[in-house]
Amino acid sequence: MDVDPYGLSRVVGGPGLFPQRAVRLDPSLPCRESELLIEVERLNIDAASFEQLAREVGGDETRIAEQVRRIVSERGKMHNPTTGSGGILIGRVKELGARHPARGRLQVGDRIASLVSLTLTPLVLDEIRAVHRDTHRVDVRGHAILFATGSYAKLPEDVSDSVALAALDVCGAPALVERHLRPGMTVAVLGAGKSGALCLAQARRGLGRAGRLLVIDVNEAALTELREHGLCDVALKLDATRAVEVQEQVARVTGGALCDLAINCVSVQDTEMSTILCVRDGGVAIFFSMATSFTSASLGADGVSRDVTLLMGNGYVPGHADLTLELLRSEPGLRRFFERRFA
Repeated sequence: MDVDPYGLSRVVGGPGLFPQRAVRLDPSLPCRESELLIEVERLNIDAASFEQLAREVGGDETRIAEQVRRIVSERGKMHNPTTGSGGILIGRVKELGARHPARGRLQVGDRIASLVSLTLTPLVLDEIRAVHRDTHRVDVRGHAILFATGSYAKLPEDVSDSVALAALDVCGAPALVERHLRPGMTVAVLGAGKSGALCLAQARRGLGRAGRLLVIDVNEAALTELREHGLCDVALKLDATRAVEVQEQVARVTGGALCDLAINCVSVQDTEMSTILCVRDGGVAIFFSMATSFTSASLGADGVSRDVTLLMGNGYVPGHADLTLELLRSEPGLRRFFERRFA
């Protein structure tokens, strides 16, 4: 094809596969006419992926770096073969192909965050400079290629790189909440990390005091902080892998009514049934976690005869980056939460 908007020509083997599904991508230079070349500074590894890598090597940061280097070297992208997930990156625009749609909007030297997964982004790492265990961030030197259909955001000047990277990594989550929230709902968010906090802030904005907002997590300190910042009405310290206990406690605090909407932002496996069981019949469950099993969610809901609409979170929603950055600017409690945990 004259223009390759999806990056199909970068797939090694597997004709007809899109880059995300490919085992390996070709990240070689030069940059092609429908591509954007990025000088990469940092990777923000998806939480499910990072935690899996960390568990495998006992949390040792040097060995985590070795794992990341090995995956990128073997696959031409950061695509964890166990979790199937990646993350996003930030860096500087180094070159714009003649037919890339960002020509005229981006200039060489602009600092941007990619808003498409590293699982479909051709990537070369020349050096891994540091691994930041607590924030799932890896400082690197290398290059990446963004296809014509790949979304991005210019990095803001009024938000630190670390906070912006953490928030933009999951900016599809609050945008989906905005789309499916209705006045007066009872909403549960499972997971008190970055995507969970953003979902809570967006739900609070949409509900005001007309609905009810629950958060579920095992991290008591995070729950306390979210409560203090006014980002929830009820904080439940529960293990989301224990579905019956979650259902019982949600039923207790809702007077048996359960929730109209639940958003799963948990970065561990086996939390599908907790999400489903805390939603009333006719309600909606959004799975934004990369640890979600579609099979477990679909067959699990069927197995307990629960009439719940299941939505798999799409990381792209029009305007999602702007919405997320505006949340950080306008919600002081949310910004303090991000700055304390991710800066």
